Amino acid sequence: MRLHRLDITAFGPFGGPQSVDFDALSTAGLFLLHGPTGAGKTSVLDAVCYALYGTVPGARQSSQGMNLRSDHAQPGTRTEVRLELTVAGRRLEITRQPPWERRKLRGKGMTVDKAQTWLRAYDAQAGAWKDLSRSHQEIGTEIEQLLGMSREQFCQVVLLPQGDFARFLRADAEARGRLLGRLFDTQRFADVEKRLAERRRATEARVREGDTALLADAHRMQQEAGDAMELPELAPGDPGLAGTVLAAAAVARSTARERLTVAHCRLAATESAHAAARRTLDEERELARLQGRFAEARQRAERLQERAGAHRQAQERMERARKAEAVAPALELREAAEAEHRRAAAAETRARGLLPGTHAGDGASGLAAAARRTAEELGGLDAARRAEHRLTGLAEERAGLERQEREDEDVLREADAWLADWDATRAAHQTRVDSAQEAATRAEQLAVQRAPMQRRLDAARTRDRLAADLEQALRSAGASRQDALDARAHWLDLKEQRLTGIAAELAAHLTDGEPCAVCGATDHPAPARKVAGHVDRETEDRALTASRRAEERHTEDERRLGVVREALAAATAEAGDTPTDRLAAEAAELEQEYTRARRAASTLHSAQEELRRAERERERRLADRQQAAVRAASRFTRRDTLEREQAQLEAELAQARGGADSVAARAAQLERRAAQLTEAADAVRAAEEAAQRLKDADARLADAAYRAGFDTPRDAAAALLDPAAHRELQHRLDAWQQEEAAVRAVLAEAGTAAAAQRPPADPASAERAAADAERRLREAASARDAAARCGTELDRLSARAAEAVRRLAPLREEYDRVARLAALTAGTSADNERRMRLESYVLAARLEQVAAAATVRLQRMSSGRYTLVHSDDRTGRGRSGLGLHVVDAWTGRERDTATLSGGETFFASLALALGLADVVTDEAGGVRLDTLFIDEGFGSLDDQTLDEVLDVLDSLRERDRSVGIVSHVADLRRRIHARLEVEKGRAGSRVLQRGADGS
Repeated sequence: MRLHRLDITAFGPFGGPQSVDFDALSTAGLFLLHGPTGAGKTSVLDAVCYALYGTVPGARQSSQGMNLRSDHAQPGTRTEVRLELTVAGRRLEITRQPPWERRKLRGKGMTVDKAQTWLRAYDAQAGAWKDLSRSHQEIGTEIEQLLGMSREQFCQVVLLPQGDFARFLRADAEARGRLLGRLFDTQRFADVEKRLAERRRATEARVREGDTALLADAHRMQQEAGDAMELPELAPGDPGLAGTVLAAAAVARSTARERLTVAHCRLAATESAHAAARRTLDEERELARLQGRFAEARQRAERLQERAGAHRQAQERMERARKAEAVAPALELREAAEAEHRRAAAAETRARGLLPGTHAGDGASGLAAAARRTAEELGGLDAARRAEHRLTGLAEERAGLERQEREDEDVLREADAWLADWDATRAAHQTRVDSAQEAATRAEQLAVQRAPMQRRLDAARTRDRLAADLEQALRSAGASRQDALDARAHWLDLKEQRLTGIAAELAAHLTDGEPCAVCGATDHPAPARKVAGHVDRETEDRALTASRRAEERHTEDERRLGVVREALAAATAEAGDTPTDRLAAEAAELEQEYTRARRAASTLHSAQEELRRAERERERRLADRQQAAVRAASRFTRRDTLEREQAQLEAELAQARGGADSVAARAAQLERRAAQLTEAADAVRAAEEAAQRLKDADARLADAAYRAGFDTPRDAAAALLDPAAHRELQHRLDAWQQEEAAVRAVLAEAGTAAAAQRPPADPASAERAAADAERRLREAASARDAAARCGTELDRLSARAAEAVRRLAPLREEYDRVARLAALTAGTSADNERRMRLESYVLAARLEQVAAAATVRLQRMSSGRYTLVHSDDRTGRGRSGLGLHVVDAWTGRERDTATLSGGETFFASLALALGLADVVTDEAGGVRLDTLFIDEGFGSLDDQTLDEVLDVLDSLRERDRSVGIVSHVADLRRRIHARLEVEKGRAGSRVLQRGADGS
């Protein structure tokens, strides 16, 4: 993988577009990425990682893509990262845009645009870029497959975070295992351990479940067999469990078969005795039934003889009733005629009582003639009734005209009173409207002044606060400047003292017979000695570190001072020199005036509405007054016409009323009289006809009674029976006959008469004997069934237990095999002497490769002194496999990596990181990594070690690699000419690029 170009827009600290030409930087092999703290050096690496994987490394990654956006970016500028690279022989271009919040194109408010991703490939033949995909998932999968590593592996192998590898050197086996597991993807081996453990638990559970089921069947067999089966105390997993259960089951089955044979013999004997007892019981019950039947028949015959007289009387009564039934129609007809005659006579009496005395003796024809004369007189009143109805309508119309006249007078009076005050009312409403409009105009003018006044007030308050902050920042900057000067002077003094006494340090390493590192002599007659106050390298390094920290504090104080000055200047330009209290008072006064104007302007709409309502009311009043005048003229003409027509109708009705109050009253009198005469004539005719029908009915009744054999109609009526009495009498006669026939039939039965001659039956004794036999039969059958069930259940449970034993045999073998494998891979088996898990074993092999690859570079960096070795020794009671030691060639002893000094730890971790990069690259499928980045740590090296480290990094060019060093160490700028500098400012950071030739 080789990087060519990186374009950044509105990303991290970079507010505007920035470009990095990696091709120009890579020509020198080594290039430096430097800049002040917080400028954005690491953000360049974040952009590379984000372009490839869609996320940033480590703790800097965020679940919200909008957090990647620069705070310095313009509102309309979208965050974008574009990376051009070559991987697996293909030149690709990846463009990513995280989601961002922007203003809506229409309306107000904000909206969020979704994340966008583009992947393009360069077509060398066509000389143009070709679009491949715009899917996040497809692009992520494609890049990970081409690189052959995940994001975590990329961040460890390509970006080389030195702090992580320094911790890796000092970490315990568990921490090393977590890091190596992520890099080498050994999760599959951990999954194998987990799978074997799960299989062991599952197989153990199945074996225990089988043993439990077998024991449950054994206990059920013991319950069925009772004392015929003895079962010792057993538990799941006990050896010999299957054999013990099968042997006990065989004994129980044999005993159950013997018991079943005995039960069959007892059942056959009890069945014979039970059948004989049932036959005896049936015979005694039949004899008792026949004897009781004969005795009951004799008693019924005696009761019939006692009721013979009453039976003959009932027969005679039924005969007379049948004769009277021939007279019944004539009786009914006579009763109906008599009832009709009584009703007609009563109606005639009521009708004649309503007539005047002049018609008391009139017959039906006279009454009908009088009714016709009255009807003719009533017909002559139709015209008079219509005239009277018209007269009533005229009176109502005149009353309506008078009522309307009064209403119009009220309308005119109200309209005149309201219109008299119109001019004053209109002037008052117009005054309110004008005042509200003036207040609205004033409120608009004041609203324009509010925002500038509030900004000036806020700026004034900020100005006052920053003035105090400026004094504090000046004091801090001055103090940190003096501290930095003092610390640098102290470091220079110590350095000069150390250079003066460097001979003593060199002499400390001289050994007789060994050549001197300075002159080469093997004799050392007078080596220099350390004097009091000697300064060693560690003291000088501490002074240098203190000087750099003081310089950094001074730089930060100067930066903070500049920020405060700029902010104070901006606040002063906005607020001016006006005191804050005065601005606050002016702002409060402006706000009060604006509030009063707004309150007054809020009445404009209601005032305009009231004016419009008053104008509409005036128009309505004028229209009402005009309409009332028109209606008054129309009423005068109509009233005169009504008075003339009313006088004419009164003259016509005077004769037609007669003695009544009105024509309607006269007509009602005549209608009532005609109705009464007609009703009386009809009643007289009906009474005469009913009397004739009653006479005819009496003659027919007398003839029918004589023919039926009765002396008088009254005798025939007395002999009649109503339907209920007739049915009751017939039922008694039929019941007598049925009872007599039944008694004769029973007494005539031969078997019943013969049974009556035998001694009395005793069915109770027979029932007791039969019940005793049946009880013995049930007991024998229950015993036989219980023995059969026991044998069947024992056979079934024994067969199931035998099948379970056959099924459990291979399962036990599988459990033993899986348990041994699981214990071996988990490091808990006795065969695993070092208690090393499978994943740790694989990682130990990888760590051994990494240590070998790192040693090649570590020896060069340490001038052949240090060698990294892998150790699989156990520490205490823990597990082994991931130990890492360093061999010191000067002492020939192996020691823990935690004992290395700060600088030694740096170049050891750097060598480890480079070695790990080589091994992971080979593990990932041999993907070439032509561009690497090393982040910080060079400040802890002395000049000689730094030269050796740079030589090692420079040797990476032998594999056609370019290495970017991320550091702010000033000495590296002199040693490395190709540089990428990141500058920070108030508008955001920017990138400056310098080639190997210094341009």
